[in-house]
Amino acid sequence: MGAVEQYNIHEAKTQLSRIIERVEQGDEIVISRAGKPVAKVVPLTTHVERAGRGSLKGVLVCSDDWDSPETNAAIADDFGIGG
Repeated sequence: MGAVEQYNIHEAKTQLSRIIERVEQGDEIVISRAGKPVAKVVPLTTHVERAGRGSLKGVLVCSDDWDSPETNAAIADDFGIGG
């Protein structure tokens, strides 16, 4: 990616389709008003890498009473909703 290109608001209005095409290709575009940068148009991340179901198996350890009425009451009390 090269230098960030800058458009004034009027140019951005008339060149919006071109700006969106550039952003879809990974470029970042700065929009300015009276020469002062006020906004940046950046690519939207739509894909998130996530581990599969059960990926914490053997890593996350819960105590035997993790879901007991006493534990639930203590958590509810911590959040001020009574138990």
